[in-house]
Amino acid sequence: MTTTTSSADITTAATVSDETVASYRRNGFVRIPSVLSPEQVERYRDAAAAAHERFESYHKDDIFKQIVNLWTRDPVIAELTMNANLAEIATKLAGVPLRLWHDHLLVKKPHNKLPTEFHQDAPYWPHATSRHCLSAWIALVDVPVERGCMSFLPGSHLRHDIRPANLADATDLFSAAPDLVYSPRVTLPLRAGDCTFHNGYTAHTANSNDTDEYRYAHIVIYTDRDTTFDGKPHVVTDPLGLSVGDRLPDDACPPLPR
Repeated sequence: MTTTTSSADITTAATVSDETVASYRRNGFVRIPSVLSPEQVERYRDAAAAAHERFESYHKDDIFKQIVNLWTRDPVIAELTMNANLAEIATKLAGVPLRLWHDHLLVKKPHNKLPTEFHQDAPYWPHATSRHCLSAWIALVDVPVERGCMSFLPGSHLRHDIRPANLADATDLFSAAPDLVYSPRVTLPLRAGDCTFHNGYTAHTANSNDTDEYRYAHIVIYTDRDTTFDGKPHVVTDPLGLSVGDRLPDDACPPLPR
């Protein structure tokens, strides 16, 4: 069963407190409740379910189904990806002007038996000169621990020296950074319409989905508006014909909020 709060309780950038911003910058993540109204949740969940049936996964195993840059193929999901309120909150947390890096729908099927193991996001991205990058992980259904919510390592966003980790290997991140093995872990279940924001360097994991319902999460990834391309291959930038040092283009990675 999915539950939401009333539209009168929507969190906006204006209602995000200085303490919340400080917590995000100190820990590398924060939970923001009720960024979507109940009506929005229903609309975007239905669109996510349809996209799950319609589009192929970029990720080729059973950890999750990943549909990248869905905003370019689905006008309803594009509304969510371009949501001005989300972008304004992200900008307040980051403290720098932002642009879209990409979105992706992440779906865990019922009883998938596979967690998403600890990793940082930013080491996978072909970014240079980025002052800040962060993701809004938006729950489109209730996501208790049993349905695949996320856990974070506070302060791990300060580590920019860790190689990309294997999402299927529970020990890989800690092989790369043994000092993080005994770091505290903070688990954040979400109601539908809630989201977490996490820094691109914050180490995180998501449980397997042990329930009878699909877990639908839509992630909007933002980066510094002045981010440039470092030349590494990536599904988003591969078709763009960029040269090393080029700024991410406004058409493929639009500045947000618009």
